[in-house]
Amino acid sequence: MNTVENNNAKKVVDFMMEKDMFSKWLGITLIEIKEGYIKIQMTVRPEMINGLGTVHGGIAFSFADSAFAFACNNRNELSVALDTSINFIKSIHVGDELIAEAKEIHNGRSTGLYHITITNQNENIVAMFKGTCFRTNKALINQSSKSL
Repeated sequence: MNTVENNNAKKVVDFMMEKDMFSKWLGITLIEIKEGYIKIQMTVRPEMINGLGTVHGGIAFSFADSAFAFACNNRNELSVALDTSINFIKSIHVGDELIAEAKEIHNGRSTGLYHITITNQNENIVAMFKGTCFRTNKALINQSSKSL
């Protein structure tokens, strides 16, 4: 895995991942981190499948939501979701290797807008996610104590 990282952004994402049990359960690995940007990966497991034999929509949403959270918080400014939406384009199956790439569209003083594209191992787009965050004006990592 080739990883290009912005050091401060990586510190914030590492801090978040340490406490993020759900992203750990998803099996998320970090590929690339820059301010306002992240690329992450995961493999779809059998316990992620719904009764129709495809991945549960909540898994794809959660995967994109994790990318959104990492991208909008990695400048160390605590940001929370205001609005999110997802479009499911192709079905996802057990064994699929998914990549979520979050790109910052707008970095405002109080809000940010992010587009997240999820692709599979064949580079097919399987879902598109859009998220708007609210910036709280608080540090995620307290610089003196390295905690919230």
